[in-house]
Amino acid sequence: MASNLKNLSDYDKSLIPLGDGLNIGIVISEWNDEITRKLAEGAISTLIDNGVDKDNIFIEYVPGSFELPLGAKFLFNSLLSEDIELDAVICLGCVIQGETRHFEFICQAVSQGIMQLGISLNLPVIFGVLTTENLEQAQARAGGKHGNKGVEAAVTALKMVQLAL
Repeated sequence: MASNLKNLSDYDKSLIPLGDGLNIGIVISEWNDEITRKLAEGAISTLIDNGVDKDNIFIEYVPGSFELPLGAKFLFNSLLSEDIELDAVICLGCVIQGETRHFEFICQAVSQGIMQLGISLNLPVIFGVLTTENLEQAQARAGGKHGNKGVEAAVTALKMVQLAL
């Protein structure tokens, strides 16, 4: 379903598994930070609201959306070396269509990278990346009239962790 037909922040809390005891990583793109900051706020508040301890949410920043998959892998490995196993990683970014085909290459690379990382780590790695035609569409999906993709990504992470158990 297209996000313009659904509010990304709407979910039935009774259908969301509790996040008690879970360790969740969030990797956030600094590019379009006025959007990604709002996505992160939505994800973090949703995780906490559903039982994830704020001390069990591990956040890292990367320069842009292209770097999200590798940033997620670095976060996973860094925490593993500290004997902290992540239950899921949420990747948050925003790619806005420009005048060149750069948009297409970045979007495809990011989506493929996130998918491949999840499969290789056998871990839910969640695609919370906005791919919009303009800033107005991004704002509408980062807490605007279409809700917040960060909320949707957090809900997806909790559901996928439950599925993986």
